[in-house]
Amino acid sequence: MNDAESCRADVWLWRARFFKTRALAAKHLEAGRIRLIRSGQESRLEKPARPLKVGDRLVFALGGRLVAVQVDALGERRGPAEEARTLYSTLERS
Repeated sequence: MNDAESCRADVWLWRARFFKTRALAAKHLEAGRIRLIRSGQESRLEKPARPLKVGDRLVFALGGRLVAVQVDALGERRGPAEEARTLYSTLERS
């Protein structure tokens, strides 16, 4: 796995500020609450170390609402919220 082309799922969710800590992101992943759509195939992410790539789509419930996002960038760090928003784009659910 090339680090420049992928990122651990728990790290990306934390960098994108969907979760306050990596541990919370990992717990959500291990519970099977996050779905990954890659190349039209949908699967459940159940391991925090599963790699995410640019173009992947994620669907999960957070705070009582459904979140659907596309990974636009992997990020280098957990930065301010403004920087975190550049890592993904929101998808319209139909």
